[in-house]
Amino acid sequence: MTIFGVALLALCTLIGVFLGDLLGVALGVKANVGGVGLAMILLIAARSWLLARGRLGGGIKLGVEFWSTMYIPIVVAMAAQQNVVAAVRGGPIVLIAATVSLLLCFACVALLGRFGRREPGADAQVRHGGDVIGGDPASAQGRPAEKV
Repeated sequence: MTIFGVALLALCTLIGVFLGDLLGVALGVKANVGGVGLAMILLIAARSWLLARGRLGGGIKLGVEFWSTMYIPIVVAMAAQQNVVAAVRGGPIVLIAATVSLLLCFACVALLGRFGRREPGADAQVRHGGDVIGGDPASAQGRPAEKV
């Protein structure tokens, strides 16, 4: 049922907001620091965990996909509630937090890019598909390619 996906999102949101509040207290800022981002990371991790164990049913997937289409408006609405001017006046911790989070995101993208690569030509079916797409008529008919 779709409600399970919405429940998963609600659980991730509650945990993310709680962790964001804890992070704000730890940094000395009287605001939620990254709660929505943490919630989205938890949702991605929960979805991946369920998918790896074969427990991501159609209802959960539908509920998560429904809210993923609403992601941008929700983030904009939640960001509008934040008092950015008061946070910046609070000190340089905002700039430090922004810089550190940006660097962490760059590092994560680089790490995922490095580990997400596949060995080139490891699969014969992939090589055959590349030959067909590349316009090799001999490979498309299943015959060995002739060398010119």
